[in-house]
Amino acid sequence: MNKRTFIKLFAGAIAIPVVSRLLAWAGGERLKNWAGNLEYSTNRLYAATTLEQVRDYVKKESKLKVLGTRHCFNNIADSTDGFLSVKPMDQVIAVDPAKRTVTVGAGITYGQLCPYLDSKGFALHNLASLPHISVAGACSTATHGSGEKNGNLATAVSGLEMVTASGDVVNLSREHDGDKFLGAVVGLGALGVITKVTLDIQPTFLMRQYVYENLPLSQLKDHFDAIESSAYSVSLFTDWQKQRINEVWIKSRIEEGQAFHATPDFFGAKLATRNLHPIAELSAENCTEQMGVPGPWYERLPHFRMGFTPSAGKELQSEYFIPRQHAVEAILAVERLRDQVSPHLLISEIRSIAADKLWLSPCYEQPCTTIHFTWKQDWTAVQKLMPVIEKRFPHFMRGRTGESCLRRLRCN
Repeated sequence: MNKRTFIKLFAGAIAIPVVSRLLAWAGGERLKNWAGNLEYSTNRLYAATTLEQVRDYVKKESKLKVLGTRHCFNNIADSTDGFLSVKPMDQVIAVDPAKRTVTVGAGITYGQLCPYLDSKGFALHNLASLPHISVAGACSTATHGSGEKNGNLATAVSGLEMVTASGDVVNLSREHDGDKFLGAVVGLGALGVITKVTLDIQPTFLMRQYVYENLPLSQLKDHFDAIESSAYSVSLFTDWQKQRINEVWIKSRIEEGQAFHATPDFFGAKLATRNLHPIAELSAENCTEQMGVPGPWYERLPHFRMGFTPSAGKELQSEYFIPRQHAVEAILAVERLRDQVSPHLLISEIRSIAADKLWLSPCYEQPCTTIHFTWKQDWTAVQKLMPVIEKRFPHFMRGRTGESCLRRLRCN
């Protein structure tokens, strides 16, 4: 099935509110992930509403996994025994203006938290491309947004409350717990059930978003650093065809010294004259406002609006983290595989992330550029193709930890 046929088949799902998919899960169907490509091995799901319920469930179960918002394309969260959900624990517990922190229940999503924070005059430093994911799940998996000076979402965590396998409650903070804290924030669910998260916040801010079309690949090669540093957040979308980047999404803070001054030409790319979807053939209805229209940070940093399913749904996603110094070389290596990649691809996104100190973060002690693939739902083809891509990255795999280039089927 070619790309255009795929788009026609699933474009109708774009404007369906997310709630419909959630209701389907509750209607007796087998538990599946967000995209529907993975069916979990058990339907045994317990939803806790309080810390004591979490403790009681953990104590009586010999094995369990925590299931979040299910925006995960691999089986890291799968279980044959039982699932615990903390989705009902989605309250804002406290805002501390003096310390500039907010403490929330682990089940809250960014889409729930951000409007509340903004109403109190505060903001987060960055967001992922979609706001539907939970705070605890995103931070536990080092989910990221874009911006070469912005760490991943987990870098905002300053405190955690979790329940260990024994049912004990453990509290960790950046201020008091040093290495224990740095080792626990990105924990991939292995250390316990996260029940509260404390995040750093900052004064609220406004943003503008611009999109440019058809950036020549030669310009990216020669001016990658200038392009990536041109605004607070920069995302590059490409289908690897025609020696060009299809779209450049530029998100700029409206502040002295940070504002992006949009001109008709950006390194050879042309300023869009209408709102666009990352996949140009699809409607931009579910995308955040573009065209330089000012808006609050939480309505510009994500690519997709909260009220709608952010993509057609029937896709796989994978991602490679490349040390920043090898970014251009890696991008060109993938581009040379364009005829093998494109038949199975919806779109790729290229983003940069700042270095951090979190032990299991892909950006631990090194800034990275990520090459992300949104694939058609053909696991057989994708499974064969990923090793072909990886063969183009052999020397990127050598680093301080022995593996600087990370492949993953994405999980938030």
